[in-house]
Amino acid sequence: MPHPCGGLGIAGLALAAGHKVVLSNSRGPETLRELVGRLGANASAGTVAEAARADIVILAVGWDQVPAALQGQADWNGRIVIDATNQWHHDKSEADLGNQTGSEYIGTLMTGARIVKAFNTVFMSVVAKSAHRSDGRLVIFLAGDDTDAKATVSTFIDSLELAPVDLGDLRQGGPLMQVGGPLQRMKG
Repeated sequence: MPHPCGGLGIAGLALAAGHKVVLSNSRGPETLRELVGRLGANASAGTVAEAARADIVILAVGWDQVPAALQGQADWNGRIVIDATNQWHHDKSEADLGNQTGSEYIGTLMTGARIVKAFNTVFMSVVAKSAHRSDGRLVIFLAGDDTDAKATVSTFIDSLELAPVDLGDLRQGGPLMQVGGPLQRMKG
């Protein structure tokens, strides 16, 4: 479910790598028709439910929109979800999750999903401009509890000409990437 501000950079790289992309938002597919037309033949607009049926789903919405973005998706049936969110509110205050990581919290809202945290430690504008860098590949950190899901996401990241770096599970690797962690980009 790429977000126009964050996920669009990932979608552009995925399209350039030959992947098919279904974009969705809370306003419905008709609001994405013009954008999809500019992106090309492998891009389409769909409902949230249609996007949620993809082999890999990218959750790239503002933290305050997470519950609404996931509403109505009862069982994710083992689908891989890349959590590209950061747990700060619109006013830039940090969400209080107790002892959970952001991805662990999202996992409670996504029954049956295999969550992999990735794409949240660099600005999407940097990611979007990273293809064909002359100075090497941009590093994309990832963490997750499912080894096969992480391998699939690593292959996807590699297909985008980015360098995946696995930080371990959500409990240990996730905090390194979330708000306040040493690998988190600055707020903004």
